[in-house]
Amino acid sequence: MTFAPRALCTRCRRPQAVCWCGQLTRLESRIHTVFLQHPRETKVAIGTARMAHLSLPNSELHQGVDFQAHARVRELAAQEGTALLFPGPTSILPHTLVDTPPKNLIVVDGTWALAGKIIHVNPFLKALPRIGLVPPRPSNYRIRKEPSDECVSTIEAVVHVLGALEGDEARFEPLLAAFDWMIDRQLEWQSKRPGPPRVRVKKSPRPRRDFQLHELMKRPEDVVALYGESNAYPIEAGMEGPAELIHLAALRPATSERFEAFIQPRRPLAPNAPVHLEVPPERFLQGESITDAIARFARFIRPNDLYCGWGPYARELLDTEGGPERAFSDVRVITARTIKRRPGGVEQAMRLMGRAELPESIGAGRAGRRLAALNALIKLLIEGETRRMREG
Repeated sequence: MTFAPRALCTRCRRPQAVCWCGQLTRLESRIHTVFLQHPRETKVAIGTARMAHLSLPNSELHQGVDFQAHARVRELAAQEGTALLFPGPTSILPHTLVDTPPKNLIVVDGTWALAGKIIHVNPFLKALPRIGLVPPRPSNYRIRKEPSDECVSTIEAVVHVLGALEGDEARFEPLLAAFDWMIDRQLEWQSKRPGPPRVRVKKSPRPRRDFQLHELMKRPEDVVALYGESNAYPIEAGMEGPAELIHLAALRPATSERFEAFIQPRRPLAPNAPVHLEVPPERFLQGESITDAIARFARFIRPNDLYCGWGPYARELLDTEGGPERAFSDVRVITARTIKRRPGGVEQAMRLMGRAELPESIGAGRAGRRLAALNALIKLLIEGETRRMREG
């Protein structure tokens, strides 16, 4: 049996059945955006650099790894007012540059490892001023696992950064219409395709069961809300390795019992970590050892507890450090199913659930603030489900 090749759109290079060209929104930008795409990304059907490029008339896209002899890229990099979008010890946040935005913004497209390689082999890129990014919400890239909540797709990063640099946070949001449409269509096609997944799913050696909202409602005394923060270092800084847990906060909603640990980094503390985590560096540098923190947390946890988190990141950090294993429920997934849309961050999700005022923090820094929101959101979800069951 032979199969005819699928017809491809010559513009977006996707099968015509899932072509997203009709969803594109073209927007002019004052800043000239230059995409440097690793060749491997050209083979990734769900990559978004091309989508961003087609959406921004004032942009260009070049593919390769070594741009040392690339006349156009070298010309742009040499111009005054060119900056690189990539985190680093000297990177600054885009909203601080509203009065002096860059003329050209170079965006490296690829996985963290591939993007880091492009910068490593092109010293002229390393020499450019850097712009970092703290995304206002987690990525909607539900068909591709991101290493952490701080990681977003190329088009999402460009939307956030251009909006901040040009002083209008919402101006470039329409560019995400094609991205969101693509994600929804991809998930729809995956759900309809018969048989096993085309790509073999790597199973965790530690079998788990996902407990949904009804399970949490049956055993409220076992629920433990988690939030974890890591020592996130720029990939090109020579600090590669598994993310290391440096701040762990937990709450047992049924009894209001709390746990919090500031943990000494095993590698140098990332320069931007205290700013992003909203905690003075001394709290980490003078914190307890990871061994002591995990032992103390093991005493806090009970055998039948159910972890709850906003995404699996906190649980994955615990796994990496050898923390106690328990069943896990992803409150972000439960919320998305409840409101029938992507919820964004946990604090944004509370607003979408009808709570304009955020609860008082129940710990230090960003972790304490978001753990309080997670706890309040769990209560909102349970109250809403209880009400629906009573009425229906």
